Amino acid sequence: MPRELLFEEIATFQLSPRRRLWRKFTRNPVGVLGGIILLTVLVGAVIAEYVAPHDPNKQRLLARFKPPFWADGGSFTYPLGTDNVGRDIWSRIIHGSRISLTVGICAVGVSMAIGVTLGLMSGFLGGRADSVIMALVDIMLAFPQLLLAFAMVAVLGPGIGNIILVLGITGWERYTRVVRAEVLALREREFVQAARAVGVPTARIIFSHIMPNTFSSVIVMATLQTAQAILAEAALSFLGLGSGRTYPSWGQMIALGRDYINVAWWLSTFPGLAILLTVLAINLVGDRVRDVLDPRVI
Repeated sequence: MPRELLFEEIATFQLSPRRRLWRKFTRNPVGVLGGIILLTVLVGAVIAEYVAPHDPNKQRLLARFKPPFWADGGSFTYPLGTDNVGRDIWSRIIHGSRISLTVGICAVGVSMAIGVTLGLMSGFLGGRADSVIMALVDIMLAFPQLLLAFAMVAVLGPGIGNIILVLGITGWERYTRVVRAEVLALREREFVQAARAVGVPTARIIFSHIMPNTFSSVIVMATLQTAQAILAEAALSFLGLGSGRTYPSWGQMIALGRDYINVAWWLSTFPGLAILLTVLAINLVGDRVRDVLDPRVI
């Protein structure tokens, strides 16, 4: 190893744990780019009322099918054009980010709560509990997640809450399998045996001693599954099973533009690019987080 790199590694290990992780993360410019894009989307979703130039649901029939500002007939008043009833595409994309991020984050939270709990119980308790939980996992993995989500939303009806619930309870099995594997390796470690020897309750051993040691794998999975949840929400909205017409969503905008693709290509193109950039940014950040949390990667 060159002397300069050796000195850099020594300086890195002398930093505090948080600064060391941050240093490892910022070494990859692609991961940093993904983080910037994701942070921009998050900030835009939080302050959508202040950065969106127009009401996303206000109709202006005299301004219908306005093209983007760089095309003939376009203007900076509607930078990305308008739809079939004159609603501003840029404003609807900004407000639509709230739906996608809310569904993605909350659905992953539901999946984590179910999957991590069952994985801890399965790996630590073993025996009949392990057999029952893993049989349930195998049954869930036998169903295509998106097809199962379609069926459940069709029964429960469209709505943000129903979508979060459906995506949450159809994605927990991945966490269960990963956490169970980690618990099987951790439950025989010295610190767990010592806790048992001094009479620490089983629940405390599971949630205070074992669960924190599974966080790195769970965080990486949650980051990547958020992107999958956003795509699933867009698919449901595209098929008319999304959040309804009260709130704009990217999948709903793509479905609307499908009927006007020959005369107004921007109706579907820009929401599709928003999904592409957001999902790509989440995947880039997730890949980099996996490298940062892996002790074998310096």
